[in-house]
Amino acid sequence: MNILRKITASVLLSLLFMPVLAEQKADTTYTFRFVRTDDMFYVPWKNNDTELARLLECIEKNKATILNGRLPLLVDGYCNSLGSEAENLATAKIRANRVKSELITRAEIKEENFITRNHATEGDFVTVRLTVPVKETAATDAEAEARRKAEAERLEAEKRAEQERLAEEQRKAEEARLAAEKAEAEKAAQQNTLADTPSETKITNDYHLSLRANLLRWATLTPDLGLEWRICPSLGIAVNGSWTSWSWSDKDRRYALWEVAPEVRYYMGEKKAWYLGAMFRAGQFNYKLSETGKQGDLMGGGITAGYQLRLNKALDLDFNLGLGYLNADYEKYEVIDGVRVRRGNETKDWWGPINAGVTLVWKIGASRAH
Repeated sequence: MNILRKITASVLLSLLFMPVLAEQKADTTYTFRFVRTDDMFYVPWKNNDTELARLLECIEKNKATILNGRLPLLVDGYCNSLGSEAENLATAKIRANRVKSELITRAEIKEENFITRNHATEGDFVTVRLTVPVKETAATDAEAEARRKAEAERLEAEKRAEQERLAEEQRKAEEARLAAEKAEAEKAAQQNTLADTPSETKITNDYHLSLRANLLRWATLTPDLGLEWRICPSLGIAVNGSWTSWSWSDKDRRYALWEVAPEVRYYMGEKKAWYLGAMFRAGQFNYKLSETGKQGDLMGGGITAGYQLRLNKALDLDFNLGLGYLNADYEKYEVIDGVRVRRGNETKDWWGPINAGVTLVWKIGASRAH
């Protein structure tokens, strides 16, 4: 009899405490697997379809509680298969968002029904956790509310900590950006200062035309003028012309000529001061410096080389030398009683120096450039 009484009392106590046990909450976790280094959510892969079906069924049973905010879905994204923490966190975030998008589409819930965290540890998966009440009673409402508030406070604290971490990262990134901008501005200012400082190494692009005068020709009483067009800093086209006509001893002595010499030049080096060129030369002459005079034509050409020394912003001094071939076809004559008497024709070929100059160059417009 005593044994029967004890069994009966045990059964009654069990029935009495069943509502209390029923009011406990079941913490259910659903896990979705992801391919390493990939952020795509493959539903049929690794039993993700089965896990998704279970989760959707649970959401449907508790949809009203979820939508009114009393039962949030706790989503945790994980990734540790990439090279850095930042990459892992970014991929974990994308994975969590893909799972949430699937649930929003299929279960018709909203973004605010989720609480999301991301982790760069443990593996390549996403978990969705619900603390689902099996049965609520008035006796456990206060306890449930207290647990819900505690969980909300914990999540809020974690959210604040995450926001503070992100704010600190943004602050450091902004400081780095401002430092980089400052360094770039200082570098640009230094470059501008160097650009404004006169220097032999600066390539002059502030003119296109220049006037030229070969001082060696002028020293022999042969006026010489020319013009050069700089197509670009490396290429120029020049034309020089000379003319003179002198006579003395009652015109028994004579020195007269005219020449024209077009030239193409290629400027080299950092300063564009050295150059190589090709010259063509043609003209006529009349020399009578002794008893026999020579009058005729000359023509030829060759290569030139030289160096331009900068004197100031507007003036250069051009040292040049030309080597090549000249042909002179002329007739010889004598003057007898004021009459020119022809004494035959000659042709001479010359290989060697065909031109030399120390030329003053005035760069048109350079003095007004800034």
